[in-house]
Amino acid sequence: MTRRLEPARLLPGVADADAGARTQTQTPVEAGAGTPVRGRALIFWDPAAPGRKRDAIDTDQITPAEDCVSESLDTLDERWKAGAFRHVMPDFRARVHAGETFLVAGDRFAIGSSREMSPAGLKAIAEEAGRTLVVVCGHGLGDIFRRNALNLGLDVVQSPEAVADARDGDWLEFDPATRRLRNETQGREYEPMPLSPTEEGIRRVGGIIALGRRDFGESIRRVPEVEWPDAETARALTSTEQILWAHRVDRDAAVTPGATIRVFADLLPASDGTAPFAIHTFAQITGGNTIYPRQAAIANDHFVFTGRPADDRQTALGAAFAARYGIAPPRYAAPGDGIFHFYFPEQGLIQPGQVVPGADSHSRAYGAYGALGFGVGSTTLGFGWALGYVYVTVPRQRRVRFTGRLRPWVAGKDIVLEVLRRWGTAQAQGMSVELVDEDLQLPIAYRNTIANMMAEAEAFNGVFAPDALTAAWYASRGIDPGPCARFAAGDDARYAIDEVVDLEAIEPLIAKPFSPGNAHPAGDIARTRLAFDKALIGSCTNGSYADLLQAALVLHAGRQAGAARAVTPLLVFPGSGGVARQIEQPEPRLGGLSVAGVLREAGAEIRPSWCGPCFGQGPDALRPGERAITTFNRNWQNRMGVGGEGYLASPAIVAASALLGYMGPPEDLGLEWDAERFGV
Repeated sequence: MTRRLEPARLLPGVADADAGARTQTQTPVEAGAGTPVRGRALIFWDPAAPGRKRDAIDTDQITPAEDCVSESLDTLDERWKAGAFRHVMPDFRARVHAGETFLVAGDRFAIGSSREMSPAGLKAIAEEAGRTLVVVCGHGLGDIFRRNALNLGLDVVQSPEAVADARDGDWLEFDPATRRLRNETQGREYEPMPLSPTEEGIRRVGGIIALGRRDFGESIRRVPEVEWPDAETARALTSTEQILWAHRVDRDAAVTPGATIRVFADLLPASDGTAPFAIHTFAQITGGNTIYPRQAAIANDHFVFTGRPADDRQTALGAAFAARYGIAPPRYAAPGDGIFHFYFPEQGLIQPGQVVPGADSHSRAYGAYGALGFGVGSTTLGFGWALGYVYVTVPRQRRVRFTGRLRPWVAGKDIVLEVLRRWGTAQAQGMSVELVDEDLQLPIAYRNTIANMMAEAEAFNGVFAPDALTAAWYASRGIDPGPCARFAAGDDARYAIDEVVDLEAIEPLIAKPFSPGNAHPAGDIARTRLAFDKALIGSCTNGSYADLLQAALVLHAGRQAGAARAVTPLLVFPGSGGVARQIEQPEPRLGGLSVAGVLREAGAEIRPSWCGPCFGQGPDALRPGERAITTFNRNWQNRMGVGGEGYLASPAIVAASALLGYMGPPEDLGLEWDAERFGV
């Protein structure tokens, strides 16, 4: 099967022949032509384990959310530099300026968010002092950070041996030509983990903007096509590999783990927070006066209800860009329209078999609908807007087969918390995860939660191949699922890791700080009578109608059992404006009451649809010392507010806990499981 994607559209007055010539010119500087970089080690030691380098420094710690703001396209990185390691190492900027230019950290450095503010801010801090920063880290580097750093020309050296040897004050040297690292003080030399040939080419040409300028003229003359593999070829490919194979720009490119290939994108969405840098990148590549952005979409869901003028100025940048290029609904979501991982599927913009690189790490959620959704940084997105395709390094493949039947009160959140708990600190190791619902036990709401939180699993993506449940979801909304409504992993597909998860072995869970994998049986936590300050339901992970209905069903039954109102503040964040409107309608399973009515009757306050306290923004973010039980996706340190603690659980458990006044499952309210009554 072959289908065409929308080709480049020239702006009025621009001729095809000279569009490339009208872009800004810049002579690429070969990375290998530079002189060796020298500097002292700046080591992040683990405060909980003296003598150990600090592992799992996530991008929230590198650039706190309050600093992920661009008030103008002329001063993109001012806040990023000011906030770098604000809460982890407040004197980081001064130390880099003083010559400590080799940042040394442990394993799993820069996991998490797609925020390109992190590598861009780190690089800019060194450059403002006339220096060059080099990041030295161990295994498991955050995959989005890695791509962002490559795009920006920030050198990152993965060498566990170099990390283990480094000591405070060591002098290090990095050779840009060979990427070799030398610890002069220790007298040792290290060979870093290699880049793919294509990645090395991107590095040497000077990064993604220089590469985009070079290839822009060719890209606007190309007619993008998606051609699916024949049955014999597909037999050896996973779902993700089939989608990549179909979207290859270069039809002879091998879809094998470790290969970096170009793939056409079906949709390239940004948020209000990630759009400004993407807009800047698009203008730098195209000249800003040649073509309309390709497959572009923007949802205003991150900084829109904070009440801060700086955040409003940032949102205005995306709004002006959309107005200039005619990006209108449903490809443009105004504040309150929805969090883009819910909004765009509802609008029919996400279909099985698509490639959707989104400038938000939770773009992995599109795997619930059979699409290849993965997180990218703003420069990758802006590059895609300009050329219609992005670069992808094909990940290793992993399969998780869910078998058996769900136990009482177990939902998608419990399943993904259990998977993360089992995987431990290694997590998914950057692999693509084929998620298989063998017994059709997982409705789309549950699949959304699981695929979404493949971000916390440190997977490249997670995908459920489209099946009968997928088809039913699209049919119930009157949405055409597109030409690839059914495909599946081939029988001969190979997986680096193949595992089975028995659903009957999973019980309701609550994840303690500061990791989603730090999950424990809800019943065990209930026995400790752990109190909290707020209960929060919703977000892009659990903000669907089905999620909020399940919470309302527990609250409604709890009222009938004598627990009429929430003991602590209960705040609800619908996943989209559409969900917010839907919950106001009568619901037969609530005796004709609406979900919103039941929520309010229990004392809940329903907020606009946005990310808000999920990443520590707005008036509902946690304050120092506050504790919340929440359906959100990350409970990392300072994630929901500096000094706050987040505990993760399903909507049913959070609703029950709100009535109980301590963290516990619905059984503690005296509710007995009835699938007809409480299931979704």
